[in-house]
Formats: sequence, structure tokens, C-alpha cells
Amino acid sequence: MRITETADLWYNNAVIYCIDVETYLDSTGSGTGDLHGITQRIDYLAEIGVTCLWLMPFYPSPRRDNGYDISDMYGVDSRYGDHGDFVELIRVAHDRGVRVIIDLVINHTSDQHPWFKAARRSTDNPYRDYYVWRADDPGDTSDQAMFPDEEDGIWTLDERTGQWYLHHFLHTQPDLNTANPQVRDEIAKLMGFWLQLGVDGFRVDAVPFAINQRTLVGMDEHEFEEPHDYLRELRGFLQRRASGQGSAIMLGEVNLPHEEQVAFFGGENSDQLTMQFDFFTNQRLFLALARNDAAPLAEALRSRPTGLRIESQYANFLRNHDELTVDLLDEDEQDEVLDAFGPEEDMRFAGRGLRRRLPGMFNGDPRKLKMAYSLLFTLPGTPVMFYGEEIGMGENLDVPGREAVRTPMQWSSGKNAGFSTAKPSQLSRAVTHGPFGPEHVNAAQARRDQSSMLHHITRLAKRYRESPELGWGDVTVIDTEVPQVLVHMTTWENRSMVLLHNLGSEPTIVPFALEDLEPGTPLVDLLSEESCELDEDRMTRMPMDGYGYRWLRVANEDDHRLL
Repeated sequence: MRITETADLWYNNAVIYCIDVETYLDSTGSGTGDLHGITQRIDYLAEIGVTCLWLMPFYPSPRRDNGYDISDMYGVDSRYGDHGDFVELIRVAHDRGVRVIIDLVINHTSDQHPWFKAARRSTDNPYRDYYVWRADDPGDTSDQAMFPDEEDGIWTLDERTGQWYLHHFLHTQPDLNTANPQVRDEIAKLMGFWLQLGVDGFRVDAVPFAINQRTLVGMDEHEFEEPHDYLRELRGFLQRRASGQGSAIMLGEVNLPHEEQVAFFGGENSDQLTMQFDFFTNQRLFLALARNDAAPLAEALRSRPTGLRIESQYANFLRNHDELTVDLLDEDEQDEVLDAFGPEEDMRFAGRGLRRRLPGMFNGDPRKLKMAYSLLFTLPGTPVMFYGEEIGMGENLDVPGREAVRTPMQWSSGKNAGFSTAKPSQLSRAVTHGPFGPEHVNAAQARRDQSSMLHHITRLAKRYRESPELGWGDVTVIDTEVPQVLVHMTTWENRSMVLLHNLGSEPTIVPFALEDLEPGTPLVDLLSEESCELDEDRMTRMPMDGYGYRWLRVANEDDHRLL
């Protein structure tokens, strides 16, 4: 494999880091995080191995849904700064070798957006067709609500015009009619604007809802010949506008089983989403962790679609800014995960997920945490982390809903966790307290502790970046007689790695065979001084600690990398 190839499709072995601007660092003392605060932490992020920032919405918004209810898609919320601050952030990040992607919300706007304000004035307003309306009563749609604790359906009656408008999320987030060519033109223009300011792509929100034509059939004069044509249009526009400045990406939120995700990549043509979050593997991973049995995760890896072009990539994650959803699992499997990691009702969200971060779910066990992040970096694909994961931040269950995991970043043990100099009562979000509070968990302390989660993540990121076969390679699950241990191999051209992870708390010895390699082939552990080689039967036996992990590189004479 030529190392130069890894720069062309940079996202295939990137380390992506998601930031909520509001809660990362307040540089003005207002109590709210801002863009300049993030700029001040670019060197910190580059130091720990981050190569791509994902900025959550920073646009003007009533913030009924953490900023995903946008009232001006071209703007910067004045609480976070202005366009000048945004450009400075992009400039500094690029100087440090860090790319930046931003949220692209194409499914809905805020009900305070000028388009919707105009649309609800009359049924013949020019902006009426920017949204989805119906004149007949839709009946009970409570089973389709994404926020069942707050909404009793996905249609709301607009008293002024006497018609119902569609909203898959909150009623303050009316769905855009993406079948309307004018709406598609507006979204393309929006993408062009932010690309011109230097972004390296977009995290595309709620993709299946945005191209769902079932709600429009018979209600709208605009219908796609095929709904996925819209994603092809966006990908084509992205490639045209980003030409000359490197590959720009669309990372899609598509919470579907693997076989259904293939269409969102564009199948064998790879002409739609560049990347997709792998929700199915994520949920099978937590089922495996709940059972201390690698089988559910192995099943997920085996079900990954084959035949996709190298331009298509999965993004792996442990936690994100939303609840840990388990909706792709069977009902009894959902109960297993929820009971294991959210035994109390206030730890759960909407009956389908967990509003917790990993340290709380694992009762603070550092061995299990470090093993889980080793697994994240070695699953085939690109790792994505949520801010604070690198230091082991916990959740704050005292705040409502999904905001439990969106608390201020804990920079120090000082006032407001070093997030802001404002009075605690003025903070946009309350700081976490208890065993995962800033007096116990903070970045400043972690930097000085060589055994900290921060140093662990930094080391994993470094080894991951030196091992592009992890992000580029094909995966093979290797059989072993130890059920709690996952053994898998990733191979790209003539480079391979073998990864072992013990999901159990007890030490064990793991025998496994590599039938395609020659006897005597060395396996070099990239994380320790311990290595081994295959015996005459192409077998080896690897000792594993409880929650242990191994990164074994298959040594080749023509591999010029340092071991």
C-alpha cells in the first residue's frame, strides 16, 4: 500500500472529534462556549491525535433541540461569535493539520425560520411548498414520534391556515419538502457557502427522514423519480465545489441495518454519502458488553456489506451527543442493554436509549474503559469521539433529556471546571458533579498522569494513524474457543493486523490460527513489548488480562514502518 493513498481519501483513517460549541470553552466570561474558545484548544486537539473536528450546530436557533432547530442556516449565533471567528477557527485548524466538518440539517428548519414564517401565512404563499402540508386529519401518529415524551404525533395543526404540517421531530422543527427543486437548490447554495469558507464537509443529519417520500406521495406535485437521486445530487455538487481543495465528505446519520445502508452509500457506484455512522455495530457492541460475550459484535462485523468501493467508509463510535439508542436490537436484547447500563429509569431516554456516558455505564472501571476505546480504534472504519471522552467525563442526570451528556468540558479542577469564569448560575449548562466531577476528572490533571485515559487515547490515535490497514482494510473475524474474546484481522493489500479484545473481567489465554500465513510469521504487539510467532500449525496462544487488548501487526520484510 502506498502511503500517499491515505491522503487522497483522508477520511478513511481520520480521527474525528465532535464538539458542542456551547459547552466546550467560554473565552469571554459569558457562561456560554464560543468559537474562539475552540480555536484556543486546537493545539490540544492536535496533540491528542484529532485530525478532523465535527462542529455541532452553531447557527442562530431558538435551541429547542440543541441547535438542530435552525432559524438561519447561513448565520453564526452571536453567543458563539461571528463569521470572522469561524474563519479564524478554520484557518488555525488547517494550519495544525486538522480538518473541520459542520452539521448540515436538510430534513427540517426551526418554526422561526423566515421560510416557515412565510409558509404559514397562507396556503398560496410562495414558501408554502418548502414544507409538507395536508388538509385532512392524519389521525393518530404517536407511534412515529421521535420524541414520544414531548410529542404525540408527527403532524401539527396550524390554526391560521387550518392545515397540518409534518415534523418527524419536535413540532417546532417542521420538515422541509426536499422533493421541491427550489428547496434542493437552497440546500446546495447553503453547502456552497460553507465550502467557500473552508469547511471540509458535512455531517448530514437525519438522512432517511430527509429523503422519505412516503409522506409526500399524492400530496405534492414534486416527486423524485427515485428518492436517492437527491443524495446523488448533493454528492455531485460537493465534489464539484470542493475540487482543488482536497476531498470533502458527507458523513450521514443513517440509523438502519447494514443491508439498508448500502443504498445510502450509492451501492457499487459510491455516489451518495461518503461515510455513514455504523449504528448497527454500535448496538451489537453494547449487547456484547452487556453479556461479556463477543458473539453479537462478531455477528455485526460479519454482516458488514462487501463489494463497496474504497470511497465508502463506515464511522464507528461508542457514544455521541444523542441518547445511546438500541432500537435496532430485538426487544429482549434491548432490555438486556438497558438493564445492564441503565438500571434506573432516569438513566433512560424515551424508552429506547440511555442518556449516559461510558464511565458511568461501566461504573468507572478504567480497565473496561480502556479496552472499549481500544476496540473503537480497531474496528474497521473511522473512529468518532464525542468531546470529553478522551478524559473519561461522566453524565449529569440532574439535567433533562439528552443534555445529560452535553455538560461543560472539564478542563481543570477550578471554578466551573475551567470552562468559564462566569458565575455558576450564568452557565449555559450545569457542570457535572459527583465521582466524575471536575475535581476528579479534568484535562489538566490527565495531561500530567501517564496512566490517564487522555494518554491512552493519544497513544491509540497515534498507533491507529500509523496503521492505515485499520481504516482501509477488509475485516475477517477469526474463530477462537474463548467466547468473551473478539479476534479479528484487517487486511489491505499485503498489510495485516490481528486485534484481540477481552470483553470479560477475568484473564484468559486465547488460541487462534491464521491459516493464510506461513509458520514462523512474527506478530508484533504495537502496544507492548510482548510479541509472538505462528507455530508449525499456523497457531499461537495469546495471554490476555481481564479487559485486555492486543494490536498485533503481521510483520513483513517489505514493510518499512517502525514496529
